[in-house]
Amino acid sequence: MSSTAHPPAPEGHKAQPEHLGHVVFIAAAAAMGGFLFGYDSSVINGAVEAIRGRFDIGSEALAQVIAAALIGCAIGATTAGRIADRIGRIRCMQIAAVLFTISAIGSALPFALWDLALWRVLGGVAIGMASVIGPAYIAEVSPPAYRGRLASFQQAAIVTGIAVSQLVNWGILRLAGGDQRGTIAGLEAWQWMLGVMIVPAVLYGLLSLAIPESPRYLIATGRLDRARTVLVEVEGRGVDLDARVAEIQEAMRREHQSTFKDLLGGRFGLLPIVWIGIGLSVFQQLVGINVIFYYSSSLWQSVGIDPTSSFFYSFTTSIINIIGTVIAMAFVDRIGRKPLALIGSAGMTLSLAVAAWAFSAKTGSGEDITMPDTQGTVALIAAHSFVLFFALSWGVVVWVLLGEMFPNRMRAAALGVAASAQWVANWAITVSFPTLSDWNLSGAYVMYTIFAALSIPFLLTWVPETKGKALEEMG
Repeated sequence: MSSTAHPPAPEGHKAQPEHLGHVVFIAAAAAMGGFLFGYDSSVINGAVEAIRGRFDIGSEALAQVIAAALIGCAIGATTAGRIADRIGRIRCMQIAAVLFTISAIGSALPFALWDLALWRVLGGVAIGMASVIGPAYIAEVSPPAYRGRLASFQQAAIVTGIAVSQLVNWGILRLAGGDQRGTIAGLEAWQWMLGVMIVPAVLYGLLSLAIPESPRYLIATGRLDRARTVLVEVEGRGVDLDARVAEIQEAMRREHQSTFKDLLGGRFGLLPIVWIGIGLSVFQQLVGINVIFYYSSSLWQSVGIDPTSSFFYSFTTSIINIIGTVIAMAFVDRIGRKPLALIGSAGMTLSLAVAAWAFSAKTGSGEDITMPDTQGTVALIAAHSFVLFFALSWGVVVWVLLGEMFPNRMRAAALGVAASAQWVANWAITVSFPTLSDWNLSGAYVMYTIFAALSIPFLLTWVPETKGKALEEMG
């Protein structure tokens, strides 16, 4: 499945004022999948230590359960396009909503460690589907004049989902008296944390019933009258419907269905531009950003901060993530992709190095851990600074670059390979952190610092600037 990129739109393509509010509602409803993406990715943060205690497992087994969702993500992202092309974008959203709901129920009421991991995988499939279908659907229903702003709803929804999950976790923990395994109405706090996702999952399913199918899919399946009706809904009655339908049909005829063969060539098997895309995806994860969102509560508890406070700090990092994302959205078209990424790399390198120094002062083991007040404060500031610099740069810029830098003939296939590399790198960091933390927390952050520093020469040497260039110029 791919969305069609159109040239700058004439005035007739702009949604009329009375229709723009409806379009915003449609885009926001579709972006609810992004909210669930962020929520499900981050909610496990609040349950890490409780799962360790409930099932009496070590760091390696714990890491496998936490990372299990990423296996599902890869499956969902790989299959979503084909499912959406076969049965429609809306049906694909509804399948994801059902999977999210089942995963939430199962994760909240596991019989054993193995079925908790299974429910995590199922939730991951839904995440993968939502990560693909949301942006594509929004692009296909948005009037060209508003497509960029409406497309930003997906990323905004993801970071909002992360923040809300941390706020809900914090509230549940307070109700449970600060104990992740404290009981509320017969269930432990961590079970409520995982189960609450039922609410946004059901809302996502209900919203999908209230929005129209993509005009592109309707045209592809021969339902031209319905496609015209949807185009009137989103673009207004002043649009030349026959011309718009013909334009979409012509764009679909011109599209080249890229395959893996299109990526082959060059010295190391793949074309250089494909390796650059893989590099961007891998560096985005190897700086350790998901350690913050998957393990931050556990991380702060590991350096002596009490559980309730650790959850509060996890929530504040999510707010910083939102602020950084808004900054990136405001400046990515003004100062360019590479300058913004370089600013982020430099800031992340410094922040991670400071965090590594602060964590080196940790003493003790198990539950008897202490850290000097000065280093503890510095670690908190450094972690928040790291999240800010990541969010205002690599968190947004990588996706912008991946969407722009590949030639048209290979864009879909190259994006698929780059996204797969990102899931693999995410899995590697997620699986390795608990063991690395047990071995040497400061050492783990030294490793992330090195990757952040290496991203600077990678950007300067290999990554092209795509600001102001048409997609057709990418060669």
